[in-house]
This record gives sequence, structure tokens and C-alpha cells, in this order.
Amino acid sequence: RFKKGYFLPPENWRYGADSGWREPTVFVPIFVRNKAHALPYFLNCLSNLDYPKSRMSLWIVTDHNSDNSTEILEKWVESVKGEYHELVLEKPETEWFYENQTSNLDWPKERHIHMLQLRQAGLVKAREKWSDYVLYIDADNMLVNPYTLQQLISKDVAIVAPMLTTIASYSNFWAAQDENGYYERADNYFTIRNRVEQGLFEVPMVHSTFLVNLVNRKSRKIQFWPLHEDYHLDLDDIIVFSIHAKLADISLYVDNTYIYGCMPIPLPHHKTLIEEVEVFTHFLMEIMSKLSAVIQPIETLKIHVPATNLGFDKIFMINLERREDRYYRMATALQLQGISFSHFKAIDSKSLNSTYLKGMGIDMLPGYVDPYRERTLTRGEIGCFLSHYFIWQEVVEKRMEKVIVFEDDLRFEVSFNRRLENVMREIEDADLEWDLIYLGRKRMQVKVPEKRVDGCPSLVEADYSYWTLAYALSLSGAQKLLDGKPLHRMVPVDEYLPIMFNKHPIAKYMEPFETRDLKAFSVEPLYVYPTHYTGQINYFSDTETSSIWDDV
Repeated sequence: RFKKGYFLPPENWRYGADSGWREPTVFVPIFVRNKAHALPYFLNCLSNLDYPKSRMSLWIVTDHNSDNSTEILEKWVESVKGEYHELVLEKPETEWFYENQTSNLDWPKERHIHMLQLRQAGLVKAREKWSDYVLYIDADNMLVNPYTLQQLISKDVAIVAPMLTTIASYSNFWAAQDENGYYERADNYFTIRNRVEQGLFEVPMVHSTFLVNLVNRKSRKIQFWPLHEDYHLDLDDIIVFSIHAKLADISLYVDNTYIYGCMPIPLPHHKTLIEEVEVFTHFLMEIMSKLSAVIQPIETLKIHVPATNLGFDKIFMINLERREDRYYRMATALQLQGISFSHFKAIDSKSLNSTYLKGMGIDMLPGYVDPYRERTLTRGEIGCFLSHYFIWQEVVEKRMEKVIVFEDDLRFEVSFNRRLENVMREIEDADLEWDLIYLGRKRMQVKVPEKRVDGCPSLVEADYSYWTLAYALSLSGAQKLLDGKPLHRMVPVDEYLPIMFNKHPIAKYMEPFETRDLKAFSVEPLYVYPTHYTGQINYFSDTETSSIWDDV
């Protein structure tokens, strides 16, 4: 969901009912293989393009599937019947694999040839229908800008790609090719990719999503298959296209003037379809931070993800009621992974006053000063501590064996569910006694390596750490944290935890807490990280920016 006015049509658009000019016709060939996980999102983005459907023809071919892509496409085609000028779905009978294919994601020679032949067939069909343009688009590329077609048509070049965002350095263009046609590092790649400079750029390669102008005379020379007689490089469909364009003296362009959309990063060929689904889920979560918006699926097509508590009694998500933006993003991320959670309404620092604090018996640890900022507690840190404290109380009161606590400003790593299940299995097999396990943190002591845990290769013994982004907590751990009686000698919660496992570097802060035997560990590498770090664009902390203790 993007805010109204986030995207705008081109200023020089001369088509439409008021102009007397009908919009150009666009032929859209879509080739689908094992994209059931992406199709509900892709088809929603396609449907939301603000371009007259009566001027669009869709030709969809789905084959070699081992998932239910075909069923999803059939359902969608039935639901939009009559909306497009023409919509054809072809479902040739095929096995899921090609000859010599080693995995679902492998691209043997036959697969590249099949893709080139399909693209050529799409080009022929478009020309036969006297279409003005052909929009080639992969079935996991998300065009979130509803005016993408208008913007690309307005560029008035033979071939142009909308630059697509990813969660890494990858994109749908190359700025240079080596002598074998493969990717080569170029100085201007990141200038374009990161939109340091914005505009239309000539490049040697575009792929995945691009628009071909069939009105442009040069486009008559465009050909995907058969191979040009002067083509002598490896058989790779995107390299063939770029070299064929070069042999036909046709320039390729990428446009980054606007945010157009996004695409996942392709996985190595040895990875599995399950891993591709996990990476796509991670892509949807990460794009929420990149584009500050959520890509919505067509609900009736969305694949049901079974709800799970990951083997825990309860999963808490701490969130301030007034921070609806954070709740929506975090709830979406959890739902995408099928994680059942309980919304714990955080204690708002704005509601704290001296009467409340005295009634709770709250006081600051005498002499406490933040080790890095040289200030006392803030109101936000008090509210944060109380939010965690009340969860610890609930765990003990309801005798929950183990829970997870999430804050609302984190991002998940790929395969979070599987990783967490693996580490909990390691703990069970090793019969490890534990109270707290950091799933995300900021390690403050980095000079000495943390000790690995025997029998648990994913765990280390936690040293002095900051952040309470996410942690697993046992009943015994919650009881120990309450037994520390922290309310009348309060420090920030991420200082209190290392005090209780006897790893705080300042001895005078630990001394008032006589029993410091919390069994604390951390996953390594971490499973979650902050959405933003201090100093980054859009960084905001409800704890660090509130007034200090003396103002309460």
C-alpha cells in the first residue's frame, strides 16, 4: 500500500479520453514455471497497472511445474474474464524437468532454448496483432508503480527497462559486459542502481522486465531465436538477447527516473524450490523497509501458510499503540512466515508520571549513567523496561515453559522459522539448560571471542550485549529476572540482562544484584537485525529521543 500521490503519471502523456488519442496497444507475454508463491503478488501488481485493460493483450504460458502455478493462473484468468482485450492461457503437457536438469532451479541448455523460443513466439504474436508495444515481464517481478507503462512508453526508445529494486546490489540491467557476454563491474553501475543520478541510461544488458517498441523501425530487427549467424558465445537467454540487440544496432536503456518496482535475487542452481519460496518471503519482508510499503497479494489466490507458534507457549510482539506503522509492518512480516503472535501493547512513556512510578515502587539504580551517552534513564527506557517486565510476570503467573519476545523494529533473516526450529532441536538433543537466548542483539564486547556451546553449533555463550530485539525466554529465566527485583533499582532492560548473566563490564552496576546466574546464550549468526541503525534515513527510537528521568 503506497500513499496517495506517491506515484504520478508522466507530464507529457498525450493519450487518453480527453486528448482524442487512444492509448497504444501492449502485448504482454508471461512465462510461468513454479511461481505459485509469487503469483498472487505478481498478478495483483499487474492488475493494478493504471493502463486501460482494453488496450492490453496477455499471453500466458505455464509449463514444467512441480507446484500449483497452473491452478492459480486458471483461477485468476476466470476472475478477470472479459477485462483485457485478449487473455490466453496455454498449459502444454510437460514433465517438471528438462533433460539433463539437476534441480528445479537448474538452467540446462534446453531450458535456455525454450525460453528464447517462447520470447520469439511472443514477439511474433505481437507483430501479428499489430501491437504497438511488447512488455516482457518475469512472473516474480513486481511493478508497484501503476504508471510504469505510461512512463516507459514516454521514453520513446526501441527497448527500455524500468530499473527494479532488490534487497542487494542486483538489478535487471548490467552496465558492462566482458568479451564472453557475462557481467562485468562498471564504475557507473551503482550510480544508476542507487539512483545517485536519475534518468535514462544506455546499457549493454537489460533483462527480466523490459518494454519493446514495435512502432520504432529498429525494432523490426529484434530477434530472440534462432541464433544470429554471428553469435558464438555461451547459450544463455539474456546474453543472447543483448548480443542480438548489439548485432542489430539497437540500443538498450534502463530508466531509474522513478521507483518502478522490485524483484527477488535469483538463487544458485543447486538450491531447492523450498529455499526459493523462503527467499521470496524474505524479499517481501525486506521490501517493506526498502520501499516503505507492503506488496499486497490477491487474497483469493494467496497460498495458505499454516499458523505456527514454533513450538513455544506464546510469542509476544511488543508495540506502542500509537506506532501503527510499525505494528502493520511487523504483523505482516510475522503473518508472511505463518507465525502466530500476541500483540503486547507497550507501556507508553508519554503516559508515565511521578505518581505512577511511585505507585510501582520504581526508582533508578543509584549512580547509574549510560556508559556511552553519559545520561540517566529516559522515559522511553522506563516504558520499554516495564513492557518486558510485565511479559516476564505473565510467563511466571501462567507457568509458560518457553516464549519468544519480539520488539517491533526488527527485520528477519532468510529461513527464520527453519533456523529457530533447528537451534531448539540442537538444545533439546544436547539437553542444554537455558534461561535466555538472544535471537538478535548488538554485541558490545568484541575483543574476546564468545565460547561456542558443545553440542549446539548454532549457539554461543552470550557476552555483554545490547538490544532486546528478539529473544527466547524460559520459565526459569523469567523467574530469575523477576527475582532480581529490578524496579527499585532500574537500568535500561538491555543493561539489566547482561547484569543478570554476570557479563556487564561495570562492576558497580552489578553489585546490587547479588544473584546473577541467568543462563544466557545467543544464536550465531543472528536471526534478526534492526530495521534501521542510528544515523540511517528513517531511523527513529522511542527510547532514545524521549525526555530523561529527571523530567518524569
